[in-house]
Amino acid sequence: MARNSTKTADIVIVGGGLIGSAIAIRLAQAGVKVAVIDRGEPGSEASGAAAGMIAPQGEMLEPDPFFEMCMASRDLYPGFVAEVEHLSGESVHYRRDGTLLVGIDPHECEELEHIYTNQTRLGLPLERLTGDAALQRVPGLSPQIKIALLVAGDHWLDNERLVRALVKAGEKAGVEFYWESTATSFEAKGVRVESVHANCDGTDITFSADKFVLSAGCWSKPLAATLGIELQMEPCHGQIIEFETREELPCVVRAGIHYLVPRGGKTVIAGTTAEYIGYEKAVTAEGLESIIQGVSRIAPLLKKARFRRTWAGLRPDTKDHYPILGYGELKNLAFATGHFRNGILLAPMTAKLISELLLTGTSSLPLEAYSPGRFAAA
Repeated sequence: MARNSTKTADIVIVGGGLIGSAIAIRLAQAGVKVAVIDRGEPGSEASGAAAGMIAPQGEMLEPDPFFEMCMASRDLYPGFVAEVEHLSGESVHYRRDGTLLVGIDPHECEELEHIYTNQTRLGLPLERLTGDAALQRVPGLSPQIKIALLVAGDHWLDNERLVRALVKAGEKAGVEFYWESTATSFEAKGVRVESVHANCDGTDITFSADKFVLSAGCWSKPLAATLGIELQMEPCHGQIIEFETREELPCVVRAGIHYLVPRGGKTVIAGTTAEYIGYEKAVTAEGLESIIQGVSRIAPLLKKARFRRTWAGLRPDTKDHYPILGYGELKNLAFATGHFRNGILLAPMTAKLISELLLTGTSSLPLEAYSPGRFAAA
């Protein structure tokens, strides 16, 4: 027989990844009583499965308001990291050594030229290198590299450490975390949410609050459906491999979707895949083979690296690849989900905007383009 329990807070956040935890800290610092519920342990989903790149310039082909938001979030990172490390007492291995984008085939080279033209026109700092110059920067890369772009402003960190530090900082700020508590449904009356139901080890818990935030990554879609809200989202399955190399990699190296990210000492993260196969998180031979082939093509040094471990995660992707932010039809339910490949990058900016919205009713950047209602309108 199921046991029942009731919890109350000023604001309940469903989803305790980087996005939800960062929002919770900002709210708690404002004196709000915050409860965060999550279906797993800290970092067990997308936040812990990523590579930790903070790299908006490496992703930008054409400038638009979303790119501006990503750049603004990157600019928040030094202060954000310093604050989290101070509050938690833990290092997240934040590195500012830049990203090297490399091109071998004609498509890659054309794309890098496009990035260089657009970004230099905007006055953004990046350095165009020949293939030989790229090899001097990072020994062990492929001699087939034709051109490269060094983006000094694109950084990275250990996202697994960041998740742990963020939770610890949140606890010290007064946030109440409920781990392994699977949210099952929302209850609404009129245009307001009244509660969210969750199950924790056989106990049915009802969380009541004045306001709610849905930041449950890929699981936001089925939870929104309990309110009759359709989010055009689906999981994007990505696999990653960790290697031990003979020499330390000095910076991130990327070509298309394939990348190598230093993870302290002589550890390197290699990725990734992009598959739309539902909520399956299996690591597959086909996926690992594609990663090894992709990164070995740009960095033959990896062929002699020692295998350490592998894992997979689910990125919450939307139909237009933009996040879902802000209020919808329900007046007290804010969305902070659907960040796809930019969840690590956008954590500080999302926390800033959503906490502003919840505390003051408005945000310092407009959120209309990211509204959950945009899908219904389309």
